[in-house]
Amino acid sequence: MNSATSPANLFKIPLKAAELVWNGFTTMVSENKIPRILKRIGTHSGVFHCDEALACFMLKQLPDYEDAEIIRTRNSDILNTCDIVVDVGGDYDVERNRFDHHQRGFEHTFSTILPNIASNKTIKLSSAGLIYVHYGMEIISAVLKKMNHTPTTECLKGLFLAVYEGFVEELDAIDNGIPMYADGHPKYRINTHLSARVHRLNPEWNTKNPEPADELFKKAMDLVGNEFTEKVVETATVWWPARDIVKSAILNRKTFYPSGEIIKLEERCPWKDHLLSLEEELGVNGEIKFVIFHDPSDSWRIQGIPVQPDSFICRVFLHKNWRGERDEQLQQISGVEGAIFCHSTGFIGGNKTMEGSLKMAIKSLEAAVIDRD
Repeated sequence: MNSATSPANLFKIPLKAAELVWNGFTTMVSENKIPRILKRIGTHSGVFHCDEALACFMLKQLPDYEDAEIIRTRNSDILNTCDIVVDVGGDYDVERNRFDHHQRGFEHTFSTILPNIASNKTIKLSSAGLIYVHYGMEIISAVLKKMNHTPTTECLKGLFLAVYEGFVEELDAIDNGIPMYADGHPKYRINTHLSARVHRLNPEWNTKNPEPADELFKKAMDLVGNEFTEKVVETATVWWPARDIVKSAILNRKTFYPSGEIIKLEERCPWKDHLLSLEEELGVNGEIKFVIFHDPSDSWRIQGIPVQPDSFICRVFLHKNWRGERDEQLQQISGVEGAIFCHSTGFIGGNKTMEGSLKMAIKSLEAAVIDRD
């Protein structure tokens, strides 16, 4: 190294110190190419809530904000120096990265911002909902990337809405004080939900030596972040594969049975919610009457499609004469070999073989309307 280009001449500091600085700088440039400038996420100080804790966690999943500092303050001058501000400031301005929902006149919902994705999502958004609506697909992708899981575009769109419905929407409703029941009062309160657990991390009114507020907020972020991550991973690895199975069964229904009223699942999976939403999506509402699937006991099940996912009222029940019967007695009455049982209400039955279960479904479809009641 000649004197003209030595670190000492470049920095005008002692040679040894200059070399250390120079080596550190060249390592940083070679490894990171461009020095990173840390960003700042602003939110309010004082008592914290589930929505801004989740909003901050979600932002920190994004490459732009993963190293960002969380600034908790109500000082507008300090907030103005932040790169993005959530749940404080009285302003919703996407261009300026301001995401508050407390101001007079704010009535935005998922459906007002993204009407083409979900026109029926009418719960007023909290700061968590605002961040999710604008960054949710990127956040989900980032969370799954850490799990070495890359969803397809179709899958990502499905996850985006499912995670909102299964996680974020509840927090929006609780934060905005939207009652679960339109009339009357619930007979009990649920005090173990995520928003309540986050609230309990705040110091009690008579706590003598509370932990520093920023450390408690970090605990809140960790709490909501872990549950949010679990929900995203579960939706991607459990919920979506089941939806794929149900969708395939619907699309191939007429290959399995010509009228399309009976479908067969290639794998046993949760199917009720998926089937009803996919029927609407595919424009075949109400057409499917029975679903057939293999049971872990190595037999087959025939189940009537419920009018709602949590209902036992089916579009078509198994044959009236079979209900409550089992084994040989059921086989004699039904004339179907291998019949195992028919529930007393007729919503589900079993057979030793797939062919037998299909025959039970077909016979129930062909029965007179009076025998289906």
